[in-house]
Amino acid sequence: MKIAVLGSGGWGTALALVLLENGHDVTLWSYAEEESAVLRQTGENPMLKGVALPKELKLTADLSCVKGCGAVVLATPSFAVRTTARAAAPLLDPGAVLVSVSKGIEKDTSLTLTEAIEQEVGDAHPIVALSGPSHAEEVGRHIPTVVVTASKDRSAAEQVQDLFMNERFRVYATDDVVGVELGAALKNVIALCAGISDGMGYGDNTKAALMTRGLTEIARLGVAMGGRRETFAGLSGMGALIVTCTSMHSRNRRCGILIGKGMPTQQAVKEIGAVVEGYYAAANARTLARKVGVEMPITEAAYQVLYEG
Repeated sequence: MKIAVLGSGGWGTALALVLLENGHDVTLWSYAEEESAVLRQTGENPMLKGVALPKELKLTADLSCVKGCGAVVLATPSFAVRTTARAAAPLLDPGAVLVSVSKGIEKDTSLTLTEAIEQEVGDAHPIVALSGPSHAEEVGRHIPTVVVTASKDRSAAEQVQDLFMNERFRVYATDDVVGVELGAALKNVIALCAGISDGMGYGDNTKAALMTRGLTEIARLGVAMGGRRETFAGLSGMGALIVTCTSMHSRNRRCGILIGKGMPTQQAVKEIGAVVEGYYAAANARTLARKVGVEMPITEAAYQVLYEG
């Protein structure tokens, strides 16, 4: 199948490599020509050092690459998902499947990212979320990884499952989109908190408590929003929480460590050098929790640390 991956960060690049390995015709789109030029000239993504980009992978900054594609993967930072979907919408082939692999809650609307995409492209395109415990650095190096696809249209989730599945990248499918997307977005907030705990010199006991109670409040919000409780015990909930809270690959945890050691929040976010999704998610999750009347004490505390000093 002809597939475009929109967003050439580490995650978009790693997923493009999985799709290429599976025999698809893959184009990796960068927001800026300078980014695409770096990939072309160096043969690797600076966010995936040591992972060679095969010559078969097409690189472009021209959004018309989505024309003729049976699937389009949206892998931009969460704040750019809507604008990217809006720009791509008139260029999409009828029936093209859209795959959202970004993680977050939209700032001004409190919508999940698939809901934001749907508002821009309408109901003519199946929309699927893909998430799970999956550091781009490891996927790029062929480390065995398991994720989940989710769509209101179960057959679309299974179609995307087939596109990505191989012997090292296993994919499950579900129709609980709300559960998968909220678990994916909110675990970044808890990972920031886990990093702050580490930076302050606290131990495994503290972090285990944060992760456990964090998962409890994520599930509480998710169920209130229509997700299924069991989803939060799965790959996009507990699985993603474990990997993000415990690994130094995690930008959210690394940012939290800097804050825990006393660095001002804005400086810590800048120091990471890439998007720290948990920073945005803390504010958006707090807004959403207040809107639906769900108590989220860890998220509330994270907001106070990140935004109120």
